[in-house]
Amino acid sequence: MRIGVDSGGTFTDVIGVTDDGRLLVHKRTSTPAAPAEAVRDGVGQLLARAPAGEAGADTEVIHGTTVATNALLERRGGPTALLATAGFEDLLVLRRHARPRLYDLHPVVPEPLVPEALRFGVSERMAHTGAALKALPLPEVQALVARLRELVARGEVRSVAVALLHAYANDAHERVLGAALEELGVPVSLSSEVLPEHREYERTSTTVVDAYVAPLLREYLAALSAALPALKVMQSSGGAASAREVARRPVRTILSGPAAGVVGARNVAAAAGFGRLITLDMGGTSTDVALCQDEGEAPGAAALVEGLDEVAGHAVRVPALPVHTVGAGGGSIAWCDEGGALKVGPRSAGAAPGPACYGRGGELPTVTDAALLLGRIAPDHFLGGEAAAGFELDLGAATVALSGLAGQLGLSVAETAAGVLRVAAAAMARAIRVVSVERGHDPRDFTLVAFGGAGPLFACDVAAELEIPRVLVPPEPGLLCAYGALVADVTTDHAATRLAVAPRSLPAAQLGAELAPLEAAARADLDAEQVPPGRRRITRRCDLRYQGQAYELSLLLPDGADGSIDGDFDVVAAFHAQHLRRYGFANPHGTVERVALRVEGRGLAPAVPPLQVAREEGPARLSARGPAPVYSRPHLPQGAHIDGPAVLVEYSATTFVAPGWRATVREGGSLLLEPLGP
Repeated sequence: MRIGVDSGGTFTDVIGVTDDGRLLVHKRTSTPAAPAEAVRDGVGQLLARAPAGEAGADTEVIHGTTVATNALLERRGGPTALLATAGFEDLLVLRRHARPRLYDLHPVVPEPLVPEALRFGVSERMAHTGAALKALPLPEVQALVARLRELVARGEVRSVAVALLHAYANDAHERVLGAALEELGVPVSLSSEVLPEHREYERTSTTVVDAYVAPLLREYLAALSAALPALKVMQSSGGAASAREVARRPVRTILSGPAAGVVGARNVAAAAGFGRLITLDMGGTSTDVALCQDEGEAPGAAALVEGLDEVAGHAVRVPALPVHTVGAGGGSIAWCDEGGALKVGPRSAGAAPGPACYGRGGELPTVTDAALLLGRIAPDHFLGGEAAAGFELDLGAATVALSGLAGQLGLSVAETAAGVLRVAAAAMARAIRVVSVERGHDPRDFTLVAFGGAGPLFACDVAAELEIPRVLVPPEPGLLCAYGALVADVTTDHAATRLAVAPRSLPAAQLGAELAPLEAAARADLDAEQVPPGRRRITRRCDLRYQGQAYELSLLLPDGADGSIDGDFDVVAAFHAQHLRRYGFANPHGTVERVALRVEGRGLAPAVPPLQVAREEGPARLSARGPAPVYSRPHLPQGAHIDGPAVLVEYSATTFVAPGWRATVREGGSLLLEPLGP
């Protein structure tokens, strides 16, 4: 079998494909204190339902994880030491001089992940050309290793980051330090391996984050790999890699879980005929949004996979899908600030104790409690009606939890619940504006793909706020992130900084010699991942900018007939055209710089059957009680129309069709939600 797993803050979702092409699904509560436990148990419970002979040690499991993300957000990683070129030990404090908020005269930035006492200077120096200006003194290296050995023995250091000046141009000194530090027996991250690119602060910060999350992620992967030897892990770029490879570069999993959701959404939307989409992935603790469109595969187009800017206030530059996250999930806690304004999140009730209506000791009001009280969730049909699994929803507990908040606001319980839902929807709409309007895209030109356990509950509200004309709700929306992991390709990427002024015309053939070593490294990675030759694909990119700019566009270089680079493609002309398309401006007579070259190796995933609703016979309408009729989504025939208000229930999620909206069942079971018009 091949299995996809998404481990979230509230639920862990598992989906597998059998040899005969059937999909099996399973959902269980997460175990935040020991996340590997829920993954192992969920996979084991799914395998117990597999046909005889298909459950074995070679079962491939592709896992979207939040372990590295949570370690960084909650500052539970490290402790980490940093070795930097003498005089540059404080780059993490100096940061960039840009204000995070324009009118905030006293901005607060997070404390560096490495305290001053664990930042060490090394007396060496490389030029930006790669020339050694000052040799690395070996006696000093030996003294540093001895000092770190003491700190490791006392438990004061669990990982080491090495980020020397201009190591992207010449990594000789970093490699010497890395070899000397091996005896410590702790993870060591070298900037020349983590991020071999210019920009000292970003490279140093990314390397520190890599080292900071390494101890926890490696322990987690070791525990999982013992039970799941064929384990692969989703990377922020939307591709998977073996647990062994990911353990070498933990920073690449910072957006592991959300990236799986985007991959799944693109797969389902493409099958439904939609190429321009905004994803809305609302889970138990947060909501992740992303904007995707077809241009990512066109020659000369800007990449869909971009570099992260920062996570939790720390600069991180790794290949990543453009996902933006807000703390508004089903378990997000509603509260009043000092001025009496209603707020939702970022604190979450998580899986334990969970929302008050779960009946597991939660007492604080959450988004799920508000949705239940207003009739958007049918308590008798939650998780497909699996009351025996311990998921009975307690309306009385939700009412009590919201009553306290209602008293603070001076509103009725129903008014308070409606306010909670409006605030949550507004937070999601703001997040979508970040990835659309603020990047020059009109959300009215896109389709909203709503998934996650709670995304379909709010899809109509968010779409109406942004005037998005349609919403696509995939089959089994609560399991789409796990499905995205299931269909994800294996990916590897390599980059090299090549700062140089480009000529007026730059045929791609002139880049071939510089791209060759990157291509060789990508092919070696695919060999290590045991990807068959017939399922391999190599893509090449070049980053360019106008001289004086501090940002680049990454352009896809087209393939020739034999799969090698198309030598006649003019990279500079394509840059001018793409800059005009992206920013509404181009300067064909301006000086263009090429900044970096990139190569991605991709191992295409085996064919996976499309995600479909498992049709069932029987009446579709389950209940007419409450503010909206309840329908069983698996019982709805293709072509059926349901006008809102209505609640559509299934195993992994609930869809709320708002008043003035219509849901249409498409082929395969996807729902298309559209406003009925004026």
